[in-house]
Amino acid sequence: MSRRSGAGRDRGESPAQRLIAGITRSGMRLMLRPVLRAGLPVEQQRRRLARVGRLTPTPRGVEYRAAFCGSVPGESVTVRDAPPAGCAILYLHGGGYCVGSPASHRVITGHLASRCAARVFAAAYRLAPEEPFPGAVDDAVAAYRGLLADGVAPSQIAIAGDSAGGGLAVATALRLRQLGWPQPAALVLFSPWVDLGLGALQPPSSGEVTLTKPWLEECARVYLAGHPADDPLASPIAADLRGLPPTLIQVGADELLLTDSRRMHAALVAAGVEAELQEYPRRWHVFQLNAGLLADANRALDAAGEFVRSRTPAATVAR
Repeated sequence: MSRRSGAGRDRGESPAQRLIAGITRSGMRLMLRPVLRAGLPVEQQRRRLARVGRLTPTPRGVEYRAAFCGSVPGESVTVRDAPPAGCAILYLHGGGYCVGSPASHRVITGHLASRCAARVFAAAYRLAPEEPFPGAVDDAVAAYRGLLADGVAPSQIAIAGDSAGGGLAVATALRLRQLGWPQPAALVLFSPWVDLGLGALQPPSSGEVTLTKPWLEECARVYLAGHPADDPLASPIAADLRGLPPTLIQVGADELLLTDSRRMHAALVAAGVEAELQEYPRRWHVFQLNAGLLADANRALDAAGEFVRSRTPAATVAR
């Protein structure tokens, strides 16, 4: 089954939301463009991004605790005083495989924990240049196997990720298939980066607030470290996608990676995978990070929560 929707296309945006969106877009550009910049040492990018993350309000009633899943460090994200979670989400953060952390993406993981009635494990997978490809894939697979070892059934696990983490989520499912391990119940991809060869980027838009082609090129070079970009575990758009789980893709129409999302959706459909693509007009890369402020971000995470709950039927809403 395939579904492609222009999420919010027919929904009028209030004057207040237009103002909020404009202010948020400008603020994101001012905060992130100087951080995610080609030529800036990766250590400085990481420190600056961590400072930006500390300025972002997280949802109420959510607890973040340092944890391990298998051998992989990260954060366990749960709703305070809620019944035991009915499903688990393995979350893989974005950052071009070079920057980012569970802490930088707490807005998304917190809202997913609430909306999905889930225990979220945000993996602190190894980053390049210290650990190039396939270190991130190995860690994501190890974290998934850690969930299984904890007694979570595959039918109660979703793998989600944004940007590079979205591509990594698909790569994880592909690697699990190679190893003969069971697939998760669902994949949720926010603005996934699935082509490290950068073969079909969307032309730059003034609405893109985060990404630039030079920065993506630098991240791809550092992560690949001489490995071919068309390896399916690095660029899942090159993979045989048959047998992958139902997949939801969300993307902003103003972003540089719009074409990656469209191509991945088309490739999944061609492979017989149940896939849905939701495009949000006038929205930027991983706009879901603005949940709690931006109505479209709230709607997107509501849709992601509904998608996960429908594929993990034992889950109940913990609100």
